[in-house]
Amino acid sequence: MANALLHETSPYLLQHAHNPVDWFPWGDEALQKAKSEDKPILLSIGYAACHWCHVMERESFEDTQTAELMNRFFVNIKLDREERPDLDHIYMDAVQAITGSGGWPLNVFLTPDLKPFYGGTYYPPRPAFNRPSWREVLINMHQAYQQNREEVVQQADRLTAHLQTANLFGRQPTTVEGLFQPAALNSIAEQLLKQADTAWGGFGNAPKFPQTFSLRALLRHHHFTGDRASIEQVELSLDKMIAGGIYDQAGGGFARYSTDVQWKAPHFEKMLYDNALLVTLLAETFQVTGKKRYRQVLEETLEFIERELGDGGGLYFSAMDADSEGIEGKFYTWTAEEINSLLGEDAGWFGDFYQVTTEGNWEGVNILWEKTSRKELAEQQEWTAEETDGKIEVAMRKLMEHRSGRIRPLLDDKILLGWNALLNRALSAAFAATGDELFRERAIRNMAAMTHLFRQQDGSWHHTGKEGSSRIPAFLDDYALLIQALIHLQEITGNPDYLLQAKEIMEFVLRHFVEEDTGFFFYTPADQKDMVIRKKEVYDGAVPSGNSIMAQNLQYLSIIFDRADWREQSRTLLASMGSSLIRYPGSFGVWVMALQHEIKGWQEWAIVGQQATRFLGPLLSKFVPNKICQVMETNLLNFPLLNGKKIPENPCEVLFYQCKEYQCSQPVASYEEFLAIV
Repeated sequence: MANALLHETSPYLLQHAHNPVDWFPWGDEALQKAKSEDKPILLSIGYAACHWCHVMERESFEDTQTAELMNRFFVNIKLDREERPDLDHIYMDAVQAITGSGGWPLNVFLTPDLKPFYGGTYYPPRPAFNRPSWREVLINMHQAYQQNREEVVQQADRLTAHLQTANLFGRQPTTVEGLFQPAALNSIAEQLLKQADTAWGGFGNAPKFPQTFSLRALLRHHHFTGDRASIEQVELSLDKMIAGGIYDQAGGGFARYSTDVQWKAPHFEKMLYDNALLVTLLAETFQVTGKKRYRQVLEETLEFIERELGDGGGLYFSAMDADSEGIEGKFYTWTAEEINSLLGEDAGWFGDFYQVTTEGNWEGVNILWEKTSRKELAEQQEWTAEETDGKIEVAMRKLMEHRSGRIRPLLDDKILLGWNALLNRALSAAFAATGDELFRERAIRNMAAMTHLFRQQDGSWHHTGKEGSSRIPAFLDDYALLIQALIHLQEITGNPDYLLQAKEIMEFVLRHFVEEDTGFFFYTPADQKDMVIRKKEVYDGAVPSGNSIMAQNLQYLSIIFDRADWREQSRTLLASMGSSLIRYPGSFGVWVMALQHEIKGWQEWAIVGQQATRFLGPLLSKFVPNKICQVMETNLLNFPLLNGKKIPENPCEVLFYQCKEYQCSQPVASYEEFLAIV
């Protein structure tokens, strides 16, 4: 038995290809079928690493009687949220408006013209958790559509109108008095710190997400003001996450979130984007603090990404599932018996340190987590810090060797442009922080592979790829993150071609995505038609919003190419977001960073000489978030910041310029001297 998902490439869709449900992928065939048969659409959205998606499939979508109801009453469409985030955004907003909450699996009922009229998330096979059964929902929605069609259509119209109204932000800018003054940054930092968990790090209560954008904003606030509370919250948050179960102590890499405030019990799925964002935060915090542990975890996380998510050709897959053998976390958890068998005489101190118990510290098994510090372990065992790290490393190597024989979680082997661009930016940050040439090489290779797979002949890009081919037009996030990656790749390589490519993509986005009246960007290009509304996204959630990244890109490239109109567009976007940034900075962390850079201004660095690129590593090791760095090794380059500068005749001589608005101080000939003044 197979349905129309059999020929899809998404692992999530393929998981459902043999359900008795007559699933269709999103496309003309299913949409036309709904119209011709006058049936509502049942749109079910999830992703391959989603635990509750698997649960609902086992309980309901694999059940023949439930499938019979679905097939008789609806046109059933299964959607991978990561392939079509544009549709996921629209219908998630609809369900949140209906129920007050959201999540995945997302199950939405649509009229044949794609307007939502009801929806929810997980439904059990029998009434439970104060939720009706899935079959009850199916029958009720069918009856409502057949017997109360007018009310259903009115509800769908009202809900769609609500979604459209919510999309009107930016038409009446809410500029805050003094938004572009330093006092605004103090207010934002105070607001972030009010939400901070000063005991266990991070923000708010469980479930607890890393919220890397807020932490990076606090890191910048410390850099610009010297505020101790800001850097202390960043370090506390990273220390607790690194010590917690959210971090894979044996294999490296972070899970998506913690189900408790102590970061102990994660939801075990590992996503490429989370790990890329955490690598960037680790790199920047290492630059500020010099803490060896941050560099170590950065390297372990990138090793995990290369080992588990790398495709071997420079690109990276999307995620690893939370489940293996149908059990969440089975791949990552341990019994006390396993620890004793594998570690022998070291099992005692190891078990005490990592909270291993005979009965288990989580659902009968053990999650490894460091409730006390390694310093305390060293003192208890009378070891040096180096001995402690070495003994832990040896023990973890034994655990990893054993774990490699376990049945692995499902790999979501989609390759997404935006998530690869996030990792590319993280690799640039890792090189800047550590000077490790391996990270620069990987970033260069990844960019070349992305360009080969995703770039189309007309200058557009695709969103998702697999097995050497790509499809689905790229979304705003893809383009915005790609531009950002190119900007930072230019900084670590000195290659001006990356800036020219970033400019070309910027001009493409301005032609196809911008809303002329407001300067904001739509999530989808103007020629994409298979959606009920065209949305603009501004919240910095699990990944940054395309609009906030574009605000940063416009800032940077306006200086690189002397484009005052781009700078003004960025300021307009920030002004329109003003009140939200002050009141709710935790939801707009990337916007906050753009505002910080706008207020503090940009340092412009020009490094000129035939061997200028040699000095990028040492120069970039210093944390200067509001810098623009260009290298000139040949007089043929023509950029505003480099105008009037000449390559020294002595091939060994390199000159370092610090500039602001293209006005440069006298160059210095020593990078040590230059680092002392920037």
